[in-house]
Amino acid sequence: MYAKREIFLIITSSAEASTGLGLIFVPSVLFSVLLGVESSTVDAMVVGRIAGAALLAIGVASWLARTDDFNPSLFGLLVGILIYNLAVSILLVYVGVILKIGGDLLWPTVAFHAILAVWNALLLRGN
Repeated sequence: MYAKREIFLIITSSAEASTGLGLIFVPSVLFSVLLGVESSTVDAMVVGRIAGAALLAIGVASWLARTDDFNPSLFGLLVGILIYNLAVSILLVYVGVILKIGGDLLWPTVAFHAILAVWNALLLRGN
């Protein structure tokens, strides 16, 4: 179980830290490929950058925890990541289906986070 958890945390770290850096430095690019939005307001850019900082934090925490033995802190991190992946999947489905907006990476991103949520739940169940 340890190796699977380590791989999960490395993938989570890589994806979230790189997305976070993208949102911090070039939020308009991520808005375009994810949501299909060609221009963004200043307030959307600020919120995107704040979200980027949060994603960077998730990425760093995941990287630092990748070799930890299972303990209450790691359990808390994994539960937090599970909530995040479920919420992102649901919110992006809402954006695509109800709001009818989306860029080229909307549905692959939904699938990616849904897969991570299932994998995460299985890791939590196995401990």
